[in-house]
Amino acid sequence: MTGSSESGHGEERVLLAHGGGGELMHQLIRDHIVPPINNERLAALTDGAMLPNPQGALVFTTDSYVVTPLEFPGGDIGRLAVAGTVNDLAVMGATPLALSLALILEEGLPLEVLDRVMVSIGATAAEVGVAVVTGDTKVIERRHLEAEGNPLVANGLFINTTGVGRLRPAVSLDVGRIEPGDAVLVNGPIAEHGLAIMSLRNGLEFESVVRSDAAPLNSLVAVLLDTTADVKFLRDATRGGLAEVLADISETRGVSIQIDEHQIPITPATRHAAEMLGLDPLTVANEGKVVCVVSDESVSMALAALRSHPLGRHAACIGNVTATQPPLVELRTRVGGRRVVPRPYGEELPRIC
Repeated sequence: MTGSSESGHGEERVLLAHGGGGELMHQLIRDHIVPPINNERLAALTDGAMLPNPQGALVFTTDSYVVTPLEFPGGDIGRLAVAGTVNDLAVMGATPLALSLALILEEGLPLEVLDRVMVSIGATAAEVGVAVVTGDTKVIERRHLEAEGNPLVANGLFINTTGVGRLRPAVSLDVGRIEPGDAVLVNGPIAEHGLAIMSLRNGLEFESVVRSDAAPLNSLVAVLLDTTADVKFLRDATRGGLAEVLADISETRGVSIQIDEHQIPITPATRHAAEMLGLDPLTVANEGKVVCVVSDESVSMALAALRSHPLGRHAACIGNVTATQPPLVELRTRVGGRRVVPRPYGEELPRIC
């Protein structure tokens, strides 16, 4: 027996004692955490992992995930944690080598939820072809939540993943290389992750389910970088969405960016959800979208490479970099107007990634 039956229905849950370092913690790790992601280096359960010494520079990144609810259409916090960290490595031009996994479990978390998340972590890591080689588990006391009784506010699970990757040779991804005339590409429909979470939390239902786009982008980026296209900059458009990435480029490089509303891919269901919630899709989080800046001469080659991959079938060129001053991001609307796209002031809804 590895948990209590607090629910009255025999449902096993995480106990504070699972974090005490004794037999219960050993059982939790042995029975629920290690099996779905097992590999030789992790199975040793040492305090760290020895990695092979690669040729070339190492890229190192870390991120934490606090999404509520833990499971949503198109994914869960486990897929998000693996894909998000892998994507941060990929857009730096790195091939993922290994991940660490740190779990903070709240007392009362159903073990069946933990099991599903761990299976998702293992499956996503296998999809990427990267091993989870070390980690940590902590258990915290149950929090007192204002939204008591809300079925979407579940007992908590928080994840930190750290990734190490090897920089691909001859890759030069730097915002400083961006110049007027360059083109801005995106690999597919925007705003799906954030609006999937927000729709679920707000109890909205549509004819077509809005699904998160959470996905590891390393293989897509590899296909792009394997071409001779002049790829100057990559960034995954997570919190703050497309608007945040473009604002960063404009501000950092001192250039303007013009984008065309009719060229920006977005599904009808996502557009409808955004209208219902009064949100601008440009500012909504994604978890499987990469913004690419390429030279004008490389647009056709880059689009062909992206569209050859399942995660890039709907890739589009959405605008271009200009020398207009002062630096700003401008949207050419469907009706022929123009509006400035500001940097998002804050996140519309907490815990969407």
